[in-house]
Amino acid sequence: MSGTFQHDVLIVGGGGAGLRAAIAAAETNPDLDIAVVSKVYPMRSHTVSAEGGAAGVIKAGDTAEDHIRDTVFGSDWLADQDAVEVFVEEAPNELIQLEHWGCPWSRDPDGTVAVRPFGGMSIERTWFAADKTGFHMLHTLFQTSLKYASTKRYDEWFVTRLLVENGRCQGVAALELRTGQVCAILSKAVILCTGGYGRIFPFTTNAAISTGDGLGLAYRAGVPLKDLEFVQYHPTGLPGTGILITEAARSEGGILVNKNGDRYLRHYDLGQPLDVNDERHPVFRAMELGPRDRLSQAFIKEEEKGNVFDGPYGTYVHLDVRHIGEKKIDEKIPFVRELTKNYVGIDPVHEPIPVRPVVHYMMGGIDTTLEGASPLPGLYAAGECACVSINGANRLGSNSLPELLVFGARAGRNATLFAREHPELDTASLEKQAEDEQRRIANAFIKKLDGTERLATIRTELQRAAEAGCGIYRTDATLREAAHKVAELKERFTRTKLDDHSLSFNTELTAALELEFMIDVAEAVVQAALERKESRGSHQRIDFPERDDERFLKHSLAFRTTDVPRIEYRDVVITNWPPAVRVYGREH
Repeated sequence: MSGTFQHDVLIVGGGGAGLRAAIAAAETNPDLDIAVVSKVYPMRSHTVSAEGGAAGVIKAGDTAEDHIRDTVFGSDWLADQDAVEVFVEEAPNELIQLEHWGCPWSRDPDGTVAVRPFGGMSIERTWFAADKTGFHMLHTLFQTSLKYASTKRYDEWFVTRLLVENGRCQGVAALELRTGQVCAILSKAVILCTGGYGRIFPFTTNAAISTGDGLGLAYRAGVPLKDLEFVQYHPTGLPGTGILITEAARSEGGILVNKNGDRYLRHYDLGQPLDVNDERHPVFRAMELGPRDRLSQAFIKEEEKGNVFDGPYGTYVHLDVRHIGEKKIDEKIPFVRELTKNYVGIDPVHEPIPVRPVVHYMMGGIDTTLEGASPLPGLYAAGECACVSINGANRLGSNSLPELLVFGARAGRNATLFAREHPELDTASLEKQAEDEQRRIANAFIKKLDGTERLATIRTELQRAAEAGCGIYRTDATLREAAHKVAELKERFTRTKLDDHSLSFNTELTAALELEFMIDVAEAVVQAALERKESRGSHQRIDFPERDDERFLKHSLAFRTTDVPRIEYRDVVITNWPPAVRVYGREH
């Protein structure tokens, strides 16, 4: 082992949630020694790819109650309503703070912040910076974080284990990619902000780094993973690449049509389009701006009817923005035009865009409180790797970016308080754990010469199993087959062999460590989906087509065992919005 480092607060992940947590910790106590560990440079974090916008109540006619209702309704009542209330209350201030730090929000002609409609939102409340919102938010957070001299960055370090002693998380073991050495990075509090786990699926908008590392770290340390069965498909991904065509394209007027030229969403209880000249605001424009789970399910129904196009990368429909006009496309969704030109070879000003549902976001994650605390003392989490839960069974578009800010800040502040109250560290025993991790990695991968399995083969088979078992529609049979396949792959992984046995920037080793986490997370996803015998939001069981509030108005909690994951349940927090029928239309 090459060394030991020590800090007061340690953040794992340099994306939106991680940087917001670092800033909040530094603001709470300027004397703190703070560290951010990231396997990529912060500006390469997946937050940078978010396009559409960030929801926050700012305009006249909108209220916090409206935003709460939309979020709870969209979640199919699986969101904890106390968490949603906190989120909605604090989101506007976070977005205003970003404005003060320099985020270039798009403006209306009168100079006020512009907002656009978004799927499942009954009122226009989504702030945006053209269609590169995440890019500008991450730039703003990164440059703001640089002014705090007390914050140290470990860029291109891969955390492989949480260091737990005396029932408390006291740091991490991290692989320095440049040297291949594992170091102990000790800390009085640790915050996981590592993003999602979309890469357990073959067709996803998620970056290659979204492999569920943070969830795997917490899971192996005994922390439960909550609501993993809820996997969000975005209805408009580019076939072949998985690149996202932002919901902003539909909020600006884009429509979905099948191979017959039919605007097919009108057949799926998603309301009727409103008159574009209707002066009443707020308005609820359903159909293309319905919730993502319903739109993705409608695509499958059209596929079953034979109403979709066939292409080299599977079936698809058309997203048509031609009627919007070149001027508005270049002003409001220029990145959409750039992406389709570069990756499909068409100009959306003149041709419709081929799209199909693509895995986009994970509602589940590490079980946390409103303060970002996990059940393991000293361990916090925020962002997509965490589940507080405001998203329940289906996240509304544009809620995830403010979630990074609100709960990143909360985790940063509360981890700071925990660090002040728990100053002692068990240095010797923690260093020994890190040494054990160095030996484990060396023996399992670097020194191992007799393996027979290939990483790429196992990864491909894992992704196919996840897609077949935990796609948009699921059955007992598909889930059991997926569970059997994941168990087989877990055993086969122990026989993997690397070709690269070097230490410096060994990307094959990194891929192996990521695949370990992916297998653990996939196993929990499949088991949670198998045991939830109902249909709710993004979890649609063909064999249990109805929502069952009596048995399953509960969060699932997956615990790691020596056998299959153990699934327990916890009641959803209901405050002012009792469960009702989830119907979309002009009013809801």
